[in-house]
Amino acid sequence: MSTHKLPAKVKLGYGICDLGGNLFFTVIAFLLLNYLTDTVGISAGLAGTIIMVGKVWDAVTDPVAGYLSDNTKSRWGRRRPYIFLGSIPLFLTMILMFTNPKLESQGALFTWGLVSFCLLCAAYTVVNIPYSALTPELTQDFHERTSLNGYRFGFAVIGTLIGAGAALPLVNAFADKNTGFIVLGTIFGFIMMATAMATAVTVQEPERQASGVRQGFFKTYLSVFGNRPYIFILLTYALHITALTVVSGIAIYYFKYVHHNEPMTTAAMVALLVTAMVFIPVSVVVSKRIGKKAAYGFGMLAFAASIMVLFFFGHLHPPSFSIILMGFAGVGMGFTYALPYAMVPDAIEYDYLRTGNRNEGAFYGIWTFSLKIGQAVALGITGLVLSLTGYIPDVEQTASALFGIRLLLGPVSAGIFLLAVLMLYFYPINETRYNEIIDGIRRMEAEASS
Repeated sequence: MSTHKLPAKVKLGYGICDLGGNLFFTVIAFLLLNYLTDTVGISAGLAGTIIMVGKVWDAVTDPVAGYLSDNTKSRWGRRRPYIFLGSIPLFLTMILMFTNPKLESQGALFTWGLVSFCLLCAAYTVVNIPYSALTPELTQDFHERTSLNGYRFGFAVIGTLIGAGAALPLVNAFADKNTGFIVLGTIFGFIMMATAMATAVTVQEPERQASGVRQGFFKTYLSVFGNRPYIFILLTYALHITALTVVSGIAIYYFKYVHHNEPMTTAAMVALLVTAMVFIPVSVVVSKRIGKKAAYGFGMLAFAASIMVLFFFGHLHPPSFSIILMGFAGVGMGFTYALPYAMVPDAIEYDYLRTGNRNEGAFYGIWTFSLKIGQAVALGITGLVLSLTGYIPDVEQTASALFGIRLLLGPVSAGIFLLAVLMLYFYPINETRYNEIIDGIRRMEAEASS
């Protein structure tokens, strides 16, 4: 494991996989609920349930994938076989998910949607958990991890831009939306497969250090939940993702029904993401001056402030005003991309010092599970609120339904961001504490080898 600067080619090779990873994340957060309700014809409540139940399924698949990759031995390493081979079913299940079965009953549509989404999530897990677990293995340097994740999330923003900027135009390029969604699933699924394979081929896994005794599945995960710094950054991230997913999922409803201009959704998401891309490298520089924790907290507060202004004033002005505010939210978003992923490896190093065992995959299994649970809760809440406030697809919405859409975009999301900042306050690892952890690890390894 390196404590020095990584070559740019390693950072590029590592980062490119998350182009496909965030393309997946964006399509699910931005488009899936609307696709299920307005194209497939599933009721909003059942569509939200499909997504929530499908994500809860990851309570099983994420930890299992992490445990298996931690304990895999092969000539290609622990992580790369899963990244490479798992990308193939990811491609195929994307096509399945976005192929409208055109079934008659709500029960049959619900069963199709649930099975398809569970298979898609499982395929994503097989790729994403081992990929994320590479981060602490590639470098041990406190700031180099931020730089590595800066590259990763530079690619992530490109993936998000493709998802947010190209999805609707691609679907709308076809007279039949069903055909458009099949093409979307095929093209986006291929991009996910190709970028994962690129990382598996180009990034060499460092030789693993001895890491104590092999633990059983349940003992491994009990140890994960005994890591206090990890729990606080995990809760912070889960809440952060929940808030972000509510915003992403409701944006298309906001522009379609509040502003009566659905195509402006794409412009708004592009404004959000281009600004975020600009501010990712800024966040890397700022975090070196004020610390990862403070920079991450600033990003969430900036995002929350922007969407509250949007709630109070966006519906009173033309769509261009809302797009400008989404650009301001992008400043905060840029600060929240790389930093949580630069913080969690530090908590994993603390665990190695605490237990003498390296179980990176287990930590990222729970980490990615929290991301998916955050998505599930957000989309479930969105579907429920839309149903409770009287939302009916493709008609002029009532005042109650319009207020529900604005409420989700503003106070609901902002409140969740504030809870995330509260959790972040208790995260204890700064640069000084991290250096103490690394010194302790070196002493521990020296004693073990003597």
